Amino acid sequence: MKSKYAILLCLTAFLLTSCNSKQDEKHLFILSGQSNMVGLRLEESFTPTIANAFGKENVIVVKNALGGAPIRRWYKDWKPPEGNKPRAQPALYDSLMTRVNAAIQDKKITTVTFIWMQGERDAREQLGEVYKKSLIGLYNQLSNDLHRKDMNFIIGRLSDFDMMNEKYPHWTMIRDIQVKVGTSNPRFGWINTDDLNDGFNRQGKEIHNDLHMSVKGYETMGKRFANESIRILRSDEK
Repeated sequence: MKSKYAILLCLTAFLLTSCNSKQDEKHLFILSGQSNMVGLRLEESFTPTIANAFGKENVIVVKNALGGAPIRRWYKDWKPPEGNKPRAQPALYDSLMTRVNAAIQDKKITTVTFIWMQGERDAREQLGEVYKKSLIGLYNQLSNDLHRKDMNFIIGRLSDFDMMNEKYPHWTMIRDIQVKVGTSNPRFGWINTDDLNDGFNRQGKEIHNDLHMSVKGYETMGKRFANESIRILRSDEK
């Protein structure tokens, strides 16, 4: 009888330890980019969807973004197609990492997912020729700094705002690069945003094929980023 009681106590202790261990493991989501990432309100759809999948206590979400910013504001080794100007000014990456490091201090991080919504400024400045190298370079930079070779990467493709490349000459070039990178690795992914820039913006103005997303569009974008994150994380568990 004592033996059965001892076994029961051991089993209970094991289960409690296992549960506590799982609760200590966190899924980290890092979101960054320019104005369309700024417009994404995490609490509307992204965080609730992620929390529903993994448990609110098991997720850490960090966002840091700035409108009108080219990728050279993040990527330290950025180089122009020719010459030496403009130059990399990665202050936005430094501020992002300050937030990330503060959020993960003393935490056990199980997975890291980097979510990126940017490219408009590089398309306008006709810097598409170096965008693929910069995008992959930024991923590797963050992966190395976090010491995570298993980091996931999800890209929001530029919308259908300027498919004729009239205002932003490298618009479709960067769209194509984003898809190529997003499909180049099992840990990578991308989301479509072509249907998110119609409707009404946050100022109540009706928009169509706008540079920025509608109110409903931002909500849908958050869900798509979350669902693509969940898809990659779930596939990694199989």
